[in-house]
Amino acid sequence: MKFMPYRKFATMALVATMGASVLLAGCSSGSGSSADPAGTSPNTNTSQKEKVDGGEITTAYLGDPQGFIRFWATTTTSAELIELVTSSLYRFDEKQDIVPDLAVGQPVFSDDKLTMTIKIRNDAKFTDGQPVTADDVVFTYNIPINADYTGPRKGTFEKMQKIEKVDDTTVKITFKEPHAGYIDMMVYNILPQHLLKDVPVKEMDKSPYFKNPVGSGPYKLAEWKQGQYLSFVRNENYYGGKPAIEKITAKIVPDANAMMAQLQTGEINVIAVPADNLAAIEQFAKTNGKIKLQKGIVAGQYLFVGWNLTNPLFQDKKVRQALTMAIDRKGIVESVVEGQGQVVNSQTSPSYWTYTDNVPKFEFNVEKAKQLLAEAGWKDTNGDGILDKDGKNFEFEMQVNQGNKVREKGVTVVQQQLKKVGINVTPRVVESSAFTKNFQGKNFESIYYGWAISGDPNPKGIWHSSEIAKGLNTVSYSNPEVDKLIDEDLNTFDKAKRKEILNKVDALIAEDQPYTFLYSPTVTMAYPSNLEGFSPNRDSLKDVAKWYFTK
Repeated sequence: MKFMPYRKFATMALVATMGASVLLAGCSSGSGSSADPAGTSPNTNTSQKEKVDGGEITTAYLGDPQGFIRFWATTTTSAELIELVTSSLYRFDEKQDIVPDLAVGQPVFSDDKLTMTIKIRNDAKFTDGQPVTADDVVFTYNIPINADYTGPRKGTFEKMQKIEKVDDTTVKITFKEPHAGYIDMMVYNILPQHLLKDVPVKEMDKSPYFKNPVGSGPYKLAEWKQGQYLSFVRNENYYGGKPAIEKITAKIVPDANAMMAQLQTGEINVIAVPADNLAAIEQFAKTNGKIKLQKGIVAGQYLFVGWNLTNPLFQDKKVRQALTMAIDRKGIVESVVEGQGQVVNSQTSPSYWTYTDNVPKFEFNVEKAKQLLAEAGWKDTNGDGILDKDGKNFEFEMQVNQGNKVREKGVTVVQQQLKKVGINVTPRVVESSAFTKNFQGKNFESIYYGWAISGDPNPKGIWHSSEIAKGLNTVSYSNPEVDKLIDEDLNTFDKAKRKEILNKVDALIAEDQPYTFLYSPTVTMAYPSNLEGFSPNRDSLKDVAKWYFTK
């Protein structure tokens, strides 16, 4: 699985971007209805429209990307911008299947599933003119298995024993054991060996390349002014064909409402629309005529409240179950995201083929929550309205990323609801980059966040105990049975059996409630009315190389 805050299952990324704030990032299938400038239906009569060569897309994120090497970059913002300027062996489509990018065809496995051979196209070049070859692929894939690599993707590659060059356009990967989750390894950007071969692995995320990449993707990074914008220009020699859109600007706007204001002034022309702004933007689209809306995009995402299990407050499973029962999640969907979401009860997005709702559920029930808390020893012994135990009040801080008004509102609702059972929550709004660091560094008591999910459904990167030290298991969840099932799934290639195993994982995690799972959202994207070529099943800048303006 890639996880990206939102969370991406195999690549893993955290959702602290606008999309993330509004739930962006993630690749999953979905259906929705396009709207014309009046917000009703798409204009399908594109045959009479003349394609324009050129034009600019301007979007926005709440914070800067971390950098341009995916082995270290884990945010949704980073992942989306990395895909603009770099290439990978494969990419995920909206159904979470891998489709060739630099690769030619699908991987070919040996009968024992221990080796995998991949052919590489021979016409790809980095933007400095050097060809992309098997040497670059071997160089790239040796990074996460290097002893000096301590980044968050190590677990994704732990089943890989070695990678070898067969010839200039062929590589062979050998696994330590059959690895059904191999697709999560396939989407990392291929790095130029000729530029990075002398950079020690332990210093690569601090190298100039990390912030100034040379890639082989459809666009090139032209300028990055920290905290202001990133500017990209098209790669005229892109092997996939020169993109029609000439320039892409990604502005850094640390407030979602400010983004929506800029959408209406024309300073931004492609953006995910937060639920609390949707009604206003729908009205704007009807009267202005310059934008159209794509509603109902089902992205593989879910929102959650994460409980830091190293904190004594949250170490009792009964307490965590009570916290969930004290939160009206259906009410949050209706009041916070205007009904644009579905309550979830465990860690698999409803868009996934392994999804099941046959898991333990802890429905909203204030009295039952109070009962469970009392059974765990939490009672209001001094009559001040706050539960206490052994002289300690039940109170804690809940972090949320700054600028994401939907999430900030969500935290306020959670604060109000938990107060009704005698729990005091102090919201803390944290600047986007600091928020991500706090999450990854386990520097929080509780956190309101989201995962964007793509790739293989195995959730090792977030839930396996081996991922506590360096991975994305930042709540420090540990359940030996969950570990065992996750490992078993990664050795299973039969899809029916995998679904059975992963459904058990979902049930165990739901029972343990290391997160209070909130909801899986749908996304609404705003685009210029004269923009064509985008997929109704894709959010953010996915497939932007296929977009074009018309006149």
